[in-house]
Amino acid sequence: MKVRYVGKSFGVESLTNGKIYECIGIEDGMLRVIDDSEEDYLYSAIKPSSLENIELCGKWEIIEDNENKDLEKLIKTL
Repeated sequence: MKVRYVGKSFGVESLTNGKIYECIGIEDGMLRVIDDSEEDYLYSAIKPSSLENIELCGKWEIIEDNENKDLEKLIKTL
């Protein structure tokens, strides 16, 4: 699964506006994403943000979903 982050970039090793990220799973309504640090972290499915500054939040655009459309189901229900 792949998602694009749209919003203000935050942190050198977090999320960058317009960048496409690999989503390796969905856990408790959150996306497990390999971010700029090249490590996987959980981000909100509806308002991904920095833990230090939740005002710097953006949104996800679905680039590639799995065959069950899990990303679409999650993001549309939130």
